[in-house]
Amino acid sequence: MKRILKCNKGESYIDTVVIVLVVMLVIALVMKVFPVFIVKNDLNIFAYELVRVAEIEGRIGSETTVKTNELKATLGIDPTITWSRTGRIQLNEEFTLTVTQVVDIGFFEFGSFPITLTAKASGRSEVYHKK
Repeated sequence: MKRILKCNKGESYIDTVVIVLVVMLVIALVMKVFPVFIVKNDLNIFAYELVRVAEIEGRIGSETTVKTNELKATLGIDPTITWSRTGRIQLNEEFTLTVTQVVDIGFFEFGSFPITLTAKASGRSEVYHKK
């Protein structure tokens, strides 16, 4: 009887099952968190592109609105956009843009975890407006 209780032949099967279960949970967690990094990258691109258009045009108005709609369609995100100023921007005047997006990284039935991602960009106008 003691010899049967000391036998460890089936122990490796249990270890294998536990390891596979842990690996699958880690993969599931990575699959839920990885899209957050993609959205953050898209927000950075969104902010940079919009600021560049405002720099070239020298104003925040219809041109930036057109570019905003284009970027929303291309990147598939709809962030909240906040400019530090609007209208004409004189040569070498600085402005900033803040873009925010809420992303949910809920993990199956364990709940919802909304995270607010923010991207900021700043630029200077490249246009001189006559007064």
